[in-house]
Amino acid sequence: MALPEGRYGKPRRALPKWARWSLPVIAVLVGSLVAWVGWQNLGTAPVEAKQTAFRVLDPGSVEITFEVVRETPDKPVVCIVRARSDDGDEAGRREVLVPPGATRVYPKTVLRTSKEATTGEVFGCSYQVPPYLSTR
Repeated sequence: MALPEGRYGKPRRALPKWARWSLPVIAVLVGSLVAWVGWQNLGTAPVEAKQTAFRVLDPGSVEITFEVVRETPDKPVVCIVRARSDDGDEAGRREVLVPPGATRVYPKTVLRTSKEATTGEVFGCSYQVPPYLSTR
């Protein structure tokens, strides 16, 4: 049955054959790219660190020992350590350069604090060593 002319507008044209197969391919490629970027940024960390010990030396300093496990031991790592006071405030922070070496290392550092610390912890580590900490 034919539709009355002019009543429903022009009939819709079908998509060209190339568009029917290329749009799903583009969607799969974009989805794969998003998944890869997400995995790179949120996947397993190539450097992991955890605090193993701390010792309050005096009201203005704390000694922190931490463990660093890295996938690429021939690259230097920068770790941020911090001290926290009894009220939870950050009392001190420092960047520590961990030079190339073993896969698992236990660096130790003394951190100066603005007030008496009750804990020392490692905040995180990265292979992105700033130039002012570089050993080169």
